[in-house]
Amino acid sequence: MGQCGITSSKTVLVFLNLIFWFVIILLLVFVTEVVVVVLGYVYRAKVENEVDRSIQKVYKTYNGTNPDAASRAIDYVQRQLHCCGIHNYSDWENTDWFKETKNQSVPLSCCRETASSCNGSLANPSDLYAEGCEALVVKKLQEIMMHVIWAALAFAAIQLLGMLCACIVLCRRSRDPAYELLITGGTYA
Repeated sequence: MGQCGITSSKTVLVFLNLIFWFVIILLLVFVTEVVVVVLGYVYRAKVENEVDRSIQKVYKTYNGTNPDAASRAIDYVQRQLHCCGIHNYSDWENTDWFKETKNQSVPLSCCRETASSCNGSLANPSDLYAEGCEALVVKKLQEIMMHVIWAALAFAAIQLLGMLCACIVLCRRSRDPAYELLITGGTYA
């Protein structure tokens, strides 16, 4: 239809072709939004398994040095979420880093902000964050996923409302009498 309009210089056919492709693109975006919502809801429960597998791997590679990306990530998460270890601070006892250092302490990022003289020692567990990081990371990721799901739903609803309004306007326009030109004579611009 659009090709015929282009070759025969029919403006109406070209315009209809543009509208057709615009509607197709809108429908693809709408379907993508619906797929994001469905997949986000389905895989929301699987986040915990993936986080558990990943966090175990990262804790095993922890070496306590700042340049190491895994070590920086663990320290950052523990400071930001106020947590220590995977399930609690005792998880550090099973890591290679803990066994190699032999100083009976956890990283300083496990220290509570209120404990001024904390050195990460397991002898003073009250200076350490008691809650593990895995549950907090899972909770935070699920929270983010729910925000994405709600945003996609809101955008899809607005888009659907816009398409509905456009259809209403087109249907009403076909029932209204055609607009008359204000110019009664002469040439048309």
